[in-house]
Amino acid sequence: MNIGNGLTAVGAVAGLVYFLGSPLALAGDHSMSFFVTSVGVGDGANLGGLAGGDAHCNKLAAAAGSNGRTWRAYLSTQVEGQRGISARDRIGQGPWYNANGELIASDLDQLHISPNLVKRTAVDENGKLVNGRGDKPNRHDILTGSKDDGTAYFPWEKGDHTCGNWTSNDKGTASVGHHDRHGGGNISWTSAHATRGCSQADLESTGGAGLLYCFAAD
Repeated sequence: MNIGNGLTAVGAVAGLVYFLGSPLALAGDHSMSFFVTSVGVGDGANLGGLAGGDAHCNKLAAAAGSNGRTWRAYLSTQVEGQRGISARDRIGQGPWYNANGELIASDLDQLHISPNLVKRTAVDENGKLVNGRGDKPNRHDILTGSKDDGTAYFPWEKGDHTCGNWTSNDKGTASVGHHDRHGGGNISWTSAHATRGCSQADLESTGGAGLLYCFAAD
């Protein structure tokens, strides 16, 4: 018996156990930390404010088996006389993976410059494709209330971009992104165009359903 080789093997096993329990191993976790909601709240852009949007994300994530995470809806707000809360400041630092274990972005910079975010990867909480351009019905309009870089609109940029900070289903409009990054001249996933209004019918008429982007912020 070669005692030296035996000790080497024991050491290798011990090292592997230590690695699996280390922060480095945890960094390899590819569990879901991003999804597009499979359904909207159902009351147009009246989500019950940011808290309501977050609650919707958490509810769907839990139903899909994702527990113990802090989920935030990718939504900005507007405040008279100052800049509101920016969506990018609500969602943590990344990395983010979809329900199928595919990397969407490593950090905030990549997320807003060159993310791996297209129809194939921007799946719902169950890993299923979300209808996009060419599908019936088209549901690629995702509520964001944000500019291209994920920031809130400045006070001097007139108009309602958040349907009354996500409390209205009859007055105002909302900025939406395209999860499939198709349609018209602007294919931004964060800020493609404005809705016709804030009701469920208004959202559906431009190719949406009141869907949200959800990110694990922890």
